[in-house]
Amino acid sequence: MDATHELIPLGQLLAGQAARVETVLGMPDLVHRLKELGLRDGVVIQMIQPGSPCIIGLAGQRLCFRADEVASVLVKLGAAA
Repeated sequence: MDATHELIPLGQLLAGQAARVETVLGMPDLVHRLKELGLRDGVVIQMIQPGSPCIIGLAGQRLCFRADEVASVLVKLGAAA
């Protein structure tokens, strides 16, 4: 199977990798908060600093997440930025 079609947790991206958000899972309040921050299905993000906390680039902004939050976000690699 082509790796670009697999969904992976956001936290598995390496620095510099871009991906498209496919789904945000978890408790409703956490999902709502992440979506309010702009982390919605279909948006393209770039991993700036992996780890915990991780830093991602999203629409010209930088967002910082704890490990439990990034595990709730599934992405697809290879998205055009």
